[in-house]
Amino acid sequence: MQLRVFSAVVASAALVVSASQPVLAAPDRPEYRVGSIAWTPCAEAPAIECGFLELPVDHAQPRGEKFQLAVSRRKASVPSQRIGAMIINPGGPGGSGVDFSFAAERFFTKNITDRFDVIGFDPRGVARSAPIRCSADVLARQPSLYPKTKAEFDAGIAFNKELRADCRKVSGAIFDHVSTTDVAHDIDAIRRALGEQKINFFGVSYGTFMGQQYAELYGRNLRAMVMDSTVDHSLGTWRFVETLSRGMVGVFDEWIKWNDRDPSSPFHGQDLRGIWRDLLAKADRGELKDAQGNAVTTDTLVSGVQGMGYYPDWKWFADYVASLVGGGAVARPFGQAEVLDFPATAVFCNDFNLRVTSWNEYQAITAMEVRTSPDTRGNALGHVFLVACAGYPKATNPQRPLHIRNAPKILMTNSKYDPATVYEWAVNAHRQSRDTTVFVTYEGWGHVVYDRSDCTKKINDDYLISVKLPRPGTRCAAVEPPSGASVLSATPLVRKGPFAG
Repeated sequence: MQLRVFSAVVASAALVVSASQPVLAAPDRPEYRVGSIAWTPCAEAPAIECGFLELPVDHAQPRGEKFQLAVSRRKASVPSQRIGAMIINPGGPGGSGVDFSFAAERFFTKNITDRFDVIGFDPRGVARSAPIRCSADVLARQPSLYPKTKAEFDAGIAFNKELRADCRKVSGAIFDHVSTTDVAHDIDAIRRALGEQKINFFGVSYGTFMGQQYAELYGRNLRAMVMDSTVDHSLGTWRFVETLSRGMVGVFDEWIKWNDRDPSSPFHGQDLRGIWRDLLAKADRGELKDAQGNAVTTDTLVSGVQGMGYYPDWKWFADYVASLVGGGAVARPFGQAEVLDFPATAVFCNDFNLRVTSWNEYQAITAMEVRTSPDTRGNALGHVFLVACAGYPKATNPQRPLHIRNAPKILMTNSKYDPATVYEWAVNAHRQSRDTTVFVTYEGWGHVVYDRSDCTKKINDDYLISVKLPRPGTRCAAVEPPSGASVLSATPLVRKGPFAG
């Protein structure tokens, strides 16, 4: 059960860090001489080209061990209107940019696919690019991510150390070189391999963090960049968890408001908040069961709220809750294999120095989570990484304020009610980069802004095509989400990463 909960949030990843921390600077060593990409039709989508780019595992050791970075290219549909190459990433950590490129025609408007070569890539450690893998039998021993005693907390730290050692052994040298700074260097290597003087970049969710670090290092090589659903890399442990928890209050309250206005909800006209709290209390007592008689824990419920908020799929989650109230839902099995791809923790714990070292500190932070968002017990995403990174060495790419120089104006967007990259993050990231970013608010719900409305699509397309930016402070009105899933959305239990689209 605990492994399913972890997969739901992770395989679905204190104080503000001091401004005195050093900012990224482009390397002064000679650039690695990249080779060409041998393009062939992709097996999954023959109309799109796929290939590999050989790159150093450690960019500081360009003559050392190499790995193969998977890259895809969907050429501009109208060559006479071609503007250039647009590198895309759907987030994660752990999302496949190659797979995202296969869906480009369904996600982006024709205005974009006519004019840009859409370039996908699987970041190092992900999917086809030397994936981080761990032994399934070790993962299956995942203890509770919500420890109730000091002994359980200590057991979790011991497990994290065991899992990290296993993943390093199974994955090889790439394990220690999957920070987003490493990825930023890889993105510029793709640019050089494509023969492009300047690139366009469209990053979603954790992909916005890739964009931020690329803009800091290689801003001069950008024509345009969109940061859609923005990660804030400036927050220390306490504020990271607190801001995520605060964001969940709005997400949960919007579900309650939907229930009150939509007759399709099984709880329409009822006190859904009260029903939910009764369900949480039942789970706390160990009395909540699924259709097979297995216990449904509190952490299963709150991670379900997290997943519901991504699209959002209010009706799906209300039906799930109704099935529990009425006697239980069918549990989804977790597939077994000898080794499993598991990049999220390796990447995130290299990028964020969230290191809770004592039971007392953990108790203080979890009490704050519950106090901040009592209906969801905080934010499952923040809580999981708080626990999953405990016991890891210090991050190689720790938090610090965003500082972009030598880059063109960047378009930054965020939904007001986003369960993963909460609105407060985007506001703060924009505040740190006010001279180089223009921020647009989508007044509605969910994770990923681009295809939410005609307003959001037009703002993005106008910017990408003509580098025409909206006025600072522009807002797009909320549009009620239809039933079903978006191109970048999947069920919460199979999502490739907590910040994925």
